[in-house]
Amino acid sequence: MQPSRFGFGVSSLAISVQLALFGSVAVSANVIAQEETANEQSVERISVYGRHNQLILDSGTATKSNMALMQTPAAVVVVDKSLLLDQAALTLQDAVRNVSGLSQAGNNYGVGDNLILRGLGVSYTYDGMYGGADLGNSFNPTRTLSNVESIEVLKGPATGLYGIGAAGGVINLVEKKPLDIEQYEIKATAGAWNTYGVMIDASNVLSEKWAYRFVANHDSTDGFRSLGSERNEIYASLSFEPNDKHRLLLSTAYIDDEVQIDSVGDPVRILNWDSIEGNPGVVTAGMLPNDTNADGDDKLGIKLTQSQRIELANSISASDGLHPFDLGSGNLISPLSKPNQGEEKRVKLRHDWYFDNSSSFTQQLLYREYDSNFIRQTGAYNYVYWERYGEINADPRAPLLVGDTVYPYAARRQEYRKQIASEKTWQYFADLKLSWNFGSVVGEHLVSANYESRDMAYKSWSIYDEDGTGEGKNALPYILDIRNPNWPTGAFEDYSPTLRSNYDKKLTAYGISAQEVLYVTDELTVRLGAAHTKVEQKYQHKGTDRTPGISDEIDTSDSGFTFNAGANYQFTEQLAAFINVAKGRTAYSVLGSLIDTSAPRYENEENRPDSESESIDLGVRFTALDEDLIGSVVWFDTRRTNLRYNNEQFNDNPDDAEYNIDVPQYFYDDENKSDGVEVDINLAINDVLSMNVNATWQDAVEIRSNKASGQRKGIPEKLGSIWLNYDLALAQLNAPLKVSLGASYIGERTINAANFGLPTSTIGSYTRWDAAVAYHTETYSLRLNLENLTDEKYYAKALFLGGLPGNERNVKFTASYTF
Repeated sequence: MQPSRFGFGVSSLAISVQLALFGSVAVSANVIAQEETANEQSVERISVYGRHNQLILDSGTATKSNMALMQTPAAVVVVDKSLLLDQAALTLQDAVRNVSGLSQAGNNYGVGDNLILRGLGVSYTYDGMYGGADLGNSFNPTRTLSNVESIEVLKGPATGLYGIGAAGGVINLVEKKPLDIEQYEIKATAGAWNTYGVMIDASNVLSEKWAYRFVANHDSTDGFRSLGSERNEIYASLSFEPNDKHRLLLSTAYIDDEVQIDSVGDPVRILNWDSIEGNPGVVTAGMLPNDTNADGDDKLGIKLTQSQRIELANSISASDGLHPFDLGSGNLISPLSKPNQGEEKRVKLRHDWYFDNSSSFTQQLLYREYDSNFIRQTGAYNYVYWERYGEINADPRAPLLVGDTVYPYAARRQEYRKQIASEKTWQYFADLKLSWNFGSVVGEHLVSANYESRDMAYKSWSIYDEDGTGEGKNALPYILDIRNPNWPTGAFEDYSPTLRSNYDKKLTAYGISAQEVLYVTDELTVRLGAAHTKVEQKYQHKGTDRTPGISDEIDTSDSGFTFNAGANYQFTEQLAAFINVAKGRTAYSVLGSLIDTSAPRYENEENRPDSESESIDLGVRFTALDEDLIGSVVWFDTRRTNLRYNNEQFNDNPDDAEYNIDVPQYFYDDENKSDGVEVDINLAINDVLSMNVNATWQDAVEIRSNKASGQRKGIPEKLGSIWLNYDLALAQLNAPLKVSLGASYIGERTINAANFGLPTSTIGSYTRWDAAVAYHTETYSLRLNLENLTDEKYYAKALFLGGLPGNERNVKFTASYTF
């Protein structure tokens, strides 16, 4: 029961190295077993967990101390490398299926890893240290698994353990570390859409005290629907252990990638059925009036002739306005668009100092840079029919009419944005751990101090079609038919770009936390923690075309205490129950506008309430078949509180009869809330049969003025996944043939936008089937993955007013050689 002295998670130090090699890496199943048996303590993690028949039974993510999952009073899910290899998962996007409650965010503009956990945002870390954030899609890379051993997910607020964090939880990517054996691996990958990759992974002992690991990777693909990418990565780490009391680890990472962005996907045609004299189905020209209203007054929108109405009516199907319009293999990615060119550099240093077998001190230091620039299309709306504020087809929210010709499938109000963003981060963590015992009670003190500084700079330019440009400016041509677009020629700069955003921002956070883990009896484990955190933000507008000139710096801060309290009771060796209550702190409006309370118009505004997150979990864990099966069922209620929304009574226009600045401009009692049930089950029997199963039922709503709305945009109520492996022994082969079958289900998601005339639009549910067959020996591994076996048409992500089509049927072949 005594906690391991190696319980702290390693967060390596990274210094950037610039290089481009080829590839992608994996280790064969036999090598994995050998590696983990021979190097249990040299492969460091946030949790140095063991393995029993391929099942991970320990994790330290919830407490920064190695704990058996059956004794952990928190909701934690661990995804091991062997499962990621079986699925040929190359990016974090590929691994989402393995964690209950984890899904794609709604209103996702297709940039980076915009993921949500329990319907709320997540924090990303590498070995517990900051790994970027989805802050307005500007500083959010697409994270790969080239240098990842496993993925650990802590659900709900982390309360000081990992600094400021999102309400949904923490996704921690455990990176590869130097081994104490000599080992080299080369891996190559090939697949559909000109997908290629090659990777090398080398590790060796330099002396009794020094060891290194070097991973280099290159991969590229044209991608389904031209969503191509190219990535070059290099990771280098060096460990030094001068004696049995000190251990140092220096890690570096350099990632250079280009990832194409689709911000529109298959768009929903803007057709409001509440405005039509009929139900979804057959539509006639007579159902589309736009001459006069019931009182005989003229409508002020664009008036169509009878023949034009007939043409418009003939273009309407029953799914228009309700579901995305299927563009088939086509897309709305203009030649003016440019991939997100991201460059990431990380330097991480970790020092573990073991005073004795019951006390240790860990310091971790991170420096990270991330630069990003791209051009993406953010608007291309196909307006069909909509009565808005008593006005039908008000220009420009109307079908495109050029002369006497109506274009039912035209896209209007186009906008392209060119964005340049950079972020520099320093983060420091110090953890002091002291184990103790008093009689039969065993405990552990953990005292942590952390500091984090993020400097951000952001600039954005926009170009428009004639609906958005002023006189005398070169406008984008309208897209006359989204089914076969006529694209603009030239470059972005040819269309009179307008500088829309230009600012610097700095976020500084620091805090201290204390945690107590008590093993009260063999059955009862208790965790108590408290933290005090302060978050300061500075914002400075540096001048745009609309508001030139540099503004005064605007500062804001919030601070306060957070806590967690949990208990786990193990009724038998096979059954345990836990409860966990936590309150966390998040940084609000990191990229949003801040209020200058010194300005007269805001003199009635107070410093906004602190942005917080709250969660309660009630769970049951169980194990069976001599620990060949471990599973959990968790009921959760998680929310982000004190969110801002506009006060409709506020009016600061002196020329308006309703002029009123004596009331607050904003209220702060809005919150995003999710509750539901999560199920996770892992099974591994005699190295022959293994299975990963997870499922989620959740209700994610927004609460404003104590009233709950419907399901929040893009968040499914039901989702689940299963992956089954079976080792088939054949007399003709020296090793068994591993056969795998998987299925993923995502329920219906809303993409409604009432302000665009689409109050009830959705993307449908889907089930995707995948399979794999693999052959492993001691030195080489061959794997064939078949993705989307039934060639299901589905939408992988919810976009602003559309859905991002998922991949068609795909084949991927991977070969690796280890020596």
